[in-house]
Amino acid sequence: MPVRRVNYWIFSMLLAVLFTHQANAQVRGKVVTGTVTDSLKNGLKGANVFLQSEKDTLYTITNAQGVYRFKGVVGADLRLTYFMLGRERQLANINVADQESNTIVLSTVKLLPGFSNIDPVHILRNKPILQKGDTTVFTMSGFTYLQHSLLEDVLRSSLPGFNVLRDGTTFYNGKVISSVQVDGRRFFGGDVLTATRNLPADYIKQIEVIDHYGDMAEVKGIKNTEPEKVINIILHDDRKEIFFGQATAGGGTNERYLGSVGLNKFDRGREVSILASTNNTNTSLFAFGSPDGAGGRSPNLSDIGDYADQADGLNKINSFGVNFSDDIGQRTRLSGSYAFSKRSNETTGNSMLRSTYSGYQITKADDFTSITEDKTHKINFEINSKFRNNDILKVTPTVSLNRYVLDNQRSTLLRNFRLRNDGIYKDSSTIERPSYQLNALYSKNFEHPKRKLVGDVKMGYDRLDKLEDVSESYVIFDTTGGAPSISRFNQDQIVNQYDGTRSVKAAVSYVEPFFDHSLLEISYEYDLTDIEMSRRVRVPGDRDPIQIDSLGLRYDYSFSSNRTGLLYQYEPNKRFRANVGFAVQPLRLTGQVANDTLQHRYHNINLVPSAIIRYRFNDELDWQLTYNGRNSQPNFLHIAPIRDNTNSRHIVIGNPLLRAEFVNRLSTVFRKSIINKSQYLELNLAYNFTSNKIVSSKTATSGETIQETTFTNTDGYYELKSYYTFNSPLFTDRLNMDVSGNLDYFNNIVFVNSQRSLTRQYLFAQNLQLRYNWDEYFESVFNTNYFLNQANFEVPRRQRVAAHSVLFSLGGRGYVNDRFMCGAEMSQKFLRGYAQDITDVSPSIINAYVEYSFWKNKMALLRLECFDLLDQNKNVGVVTEYVGNDIFESRNNRLGRYFMLTLNMRLQHLPK
Repeated sequence: MPVRRVNYWIFSMLLAVLFTHQANAQVRGKVVTGTVTDSLKNGLKGANVFLQSEKDTLYTITNAQGVYRFKGVVGADLRLTYFMLGRERQLANINVADQESNTIVLSTVKLLPGFSNIDPVHILRNKPILQKGDTTVFTMSGFTYLQHSLLEDVLRSSLPGFNVLRDGTTFYNGKVISSVQVDGRRFFGGDVLTATRNLPADYIKQIEVIDHYGDMAEVKGIKNTEPEKVINIILHDDRKEIFFGQATAGGGTNERYLGSVGLNKFDRGREVSILASTNNTNTSLFAFGSPDGAGGRSPNLSDIGDYADQADGLNKINSFGVNFSDDIGQRTRLSGSYAFSKRSNETTGNSMLRSTYSGYQITKADDFTSITEDKTHKINFEINSKFRNNDILKVTPTVSLNRYVLDNQRSTLLRNFRLRNDGIYKDSSTIERPSYQLNALYSKNFEHPKRKLVGDVKMGYDRLDKLEDVSESYVIFDTTGGAPSISRFNQDQIVNQYDGTRSVKAAVSYVEPFFDHSLLEISYEYDLTDIEMSRRVRVPGDRDPIQIDSLGLRYDYSFSSNRTGLLYQYEPNKRFRANVGFAVQPLRLTGQVANDTLQHRYHNINLVPSAIIRYRFNDELDWQLTYNGRNSQPNFLHIAPIRDNTNSRHIVIGNPLLRAEFVNRLSTVFRKSIINKSQYLELNLAYNFTSNKIVSSKTATSGETIQETTFTNTDGYYELKSYYTFNSPLFTDRLNMDVSGNLDYFNNIVFVNSQRSLTRQYLFAQNLQLRYNWDEYFESVFNTNYFLNQANFEVPRRQRVAAHSVLFSLGGRGYVNDRFMCGAEMSQKFLRGYAQDITDVSPSIINAYVEYSFWKNKMALLRLECFDLLDQNKNVGVVTEYVGNDIFESRNNRLGRYFMLTLNMRLQHLPK
């Protein structure tokens, strides 16, 4: 087999190098020493001495006394060259064959003043990484990667600081890349996955990683917000006018299939792209979708190096998208995109929920099957105009239409001491969510370049229409009394729910230069959210369904705030910047049930200080301290004054008296980069504490399996988060190390039977990645990750859960010859310490593939791959949650072993 031959060749080469090194180490050789002086016979420090013979090639420099020394000289005829900048070069030929002594002292060599010719220097490699303020620039020619690779492959294997999960989520130095641009223009509405999985790396000249503070902050010139990471892809000059694309088709065992096509035309600012894909191998073109969609686990850096498929269930994905961008006249640019995604998912699994109360526990064990269909249409436009007077207008309308269909069936067993409920829970629902957003930003230009008047308006309307059919059937075994009893419980409900949310956020800011290095900003922000909600519950009947008035509701809710602020920015030079601000924010929450005279009101005034201090010690070292505060309003689930018993064993009751949370955040970050060594270090520490934190309040009795949850405000909740990352080459530019880790502490609070309960939760992760690129024909990666989720409960009794996971993985790929390439990857994961045995698994995942390139310019690629060779991925979807008095653990099915053969065709047309 090709893989075995490659491994045998590599192993043989390593043994040969090792034995050659050991053999050479056994040859002692002779010691050759001497002195180099100037015309006054003073020893010359730093003179270069080069020794050659038929068996030796050695080099050294002289010490402070002008003495040089060579060890292990084997040859007899020695040729020595002495040179130093500003002095004449000297040569010496010496035969030491007759010398019996092991130490040979040569005659003193005198270097006289003179001219030195410096050999021409040929630049073979550009400086690969450059720091420009808040932007890091990667020059692609400075890195080694396989020809014809897509951008995602190069980010994953070649560029330091980047990490890409299997689902395409991209990180840079631990932070998620939130948006993407091509030549300064948003590509496919900024969808990162679309760009990384479709743009060839050969077309890219540079990649810029930008700290983006938001459009309004960039226009104002006052950076007082938390930045997000954005990448800007700069194409080669001869690739700005090009037609390119690719088409892929494949089929495999277990009815696996894959088909995709991507066509792109770039014409120096005019861009058109069309993409389409269909598959059941969890390959997505776009990253958006319903929050309730399948595979809904948040991406985490601890998944890096896990070659398992992270999406739960079996998925069929169909995607289509078109994007365009063009100039309208000389001062306006229009771009837009349409994207469609349909994901069909079937997930099976089992879960355990254990709720602990004083003197008793309620446990719930589920075996479930969930079938979903998630369709999303998204239309996005962006109009950028710069008028003759240099005023700026940016308008971005967005329309999103989502339809989500769920069919969920659970076999449920609940226990509480001598009480047991055994039954079936069925839930079929259809949810439609249209969303309309309009963002507009206008900046007024003045003669003074730092004087700004900026207005920003965001208007939106979101609607939710939900039709839900719920059915429950339980057999209740009760032995709490003297004699055992058996009873039955049946409930059927049809629920119609409507939510309509209108929101307006408007901000205006005036920035005035203040002395030479200062800016003074006066701002006003207005935030209004109106929610109209109705809920109707009916019992299915033979004729007309019977409506249950006590479970229905019509409710109007309003949240509004007015924020007036003053901010001062002092930036005397590029090294120091300080922002200090203060704002007053009155807010109002009101809610009223239709046809009810009672109105729920809450008024408050928040005093909001803010500060950002950044000091750049030099171009490679900076430190920043940040404090800010913000309001967080309750969602409708929290406030709806209704008893929701759709799940009769877990009833939810909203609290209309809830107040808005106020979150305080204090953080500091330390960054150190050494550009010429491609090294980067970041240390981050954050403290968040929340006033009026919205928490759950649960109640249950010892003789029931029913639990009720409502919500209340409390103080005392806080978080401590720390993070670090370090990446650097090791020994050579071809071996790169990436180390990162975090330790987070959550001081969670809930109420259990009206008693305040504290849960101290620790999340600890440590990641190490080593990437070795021998050359453009061979690359490998090694990963090891450790993750700890520990929760310490105090009420109603002390208990601790410490769930550990350890991952080891190794992957590599290389060319057997000019057209054959093979690769393999393996990961081994260990899970221990979970509350139930259902999650104590240790999957071994092995993937392998071989590729053959053919046709003109290797435009065609045939690929045979095997995913999950040992068939252990299909039952390892572990989900956990530990908070309050609840311990929840679940294991879901995933994609198992399959073999697939695919054919990929590159399409390309360059200008003549």
